[in-house]
Amino acid sequence: MTPTKKAPRAKTPRPSAPKKKTVPPKSKELVIVTGISGAGKASALKAFEDLGYHCVDNLPLELLPDFAALVVKSPEVESAAIVVDVREGTTLDQLPQILKKVRQMLATRVVFLDAQDAVLLRRFSETRRPHPLGRRETISRSIVEERQLLDPIRNVADTLVDTSNFNVHELRRHIQSRFNQEDQKDQSQHLLVSCLSFGFKNGVPLDADIVFDVRFLPNPHFVPEFRKKTGLDPGVAGYVRKFAQTREFLTRVSELMLYLLPHYVSEGKSYLTVAFGCTGGQHRSVMMAEDMAKRLKKSGYTVKAIHRDIPRPS
Repeated sequence: MTPTKKAPRAKTPRPSAPKKKTVPPKSKELVIVTGISGAGKASALKAFEDLGYHCVDNLPLELLPDFAALVVKSPEVESAAIVVDVREGTTLDQLPQILKKVRQMLATRVVFLDAQDAVLLRRFSETRRPHPLGRRETISRSIVEERQLLDPIRNVADTLVDTSNFNVHELRRHIQSRFNQEDQKDQSQHLLVSCLSFGFKNGVPLDADIVFDVRFLPNPHFVPEFRKKTGLDPGVAGYVRKFAQTREFLTRVSELMLYLLPHYVSEGKSYLTVAFGCTGGQHRSVMMAEDMAKRLKKSGYTVKAIHRDIPRPS
């Protein structure tokens, strides 16, 4: 009798140890701050420093790849920011090619700061500092030349920031809210809205993005007790606000702005000037700018009210 072979005993698989979840290393970042002289690069760099970025001003372009490699290797540096501007001279033409090499090593963003010529001239006049291109040319001519030199860099920038309507503190807040990696704020904080009042008799403001004409409203100028006051006075504001067309206009414009602003934010716009004009810029436009600023602030936007034509000149 042939003995029957026993079937091989199936091996019970041992429970495998749970795999440890691998946490990807925190991504590093390099920000290159550049732009027109007088646009606020120094203030922007200080804002990055406050955010914990390792900051270097005026790093020679030839050293940029080596600096990027150091950031990648260093366990102490998570993010870095450097300023590259017209002080580099003719080597600025090399930045687009160097940038390609650097971006192969780590995430890199180029932030280009700009401002209107009139604003730049005023800032140079206030600080009394010479333009980096030298003293042989006027400031106006130096700004034109600088724009030509920086045009290739502007074309490769990831973020354009027009600082014309920013003061030093507003620019720093804007940079911090946009680049704060630990506590990203709502995207609405990236946009500064200026509600500007003006008088048509003094001209339409050139920097206005949206203009509303409120001369259709009853004019407090013709009420003797309000003539020498402005729209900041509660009595004047109450007088303008009591009319049905005023309230309907404010409601409709508020709805329009709350529709438009998110689209401006998504397009990367850093500031928006909404102007309200009346005849002299003293009463109706002032009340409108103040009221609209309050409404937009309640919706979470960073807003300031500016009154171009008050106080009334003596």
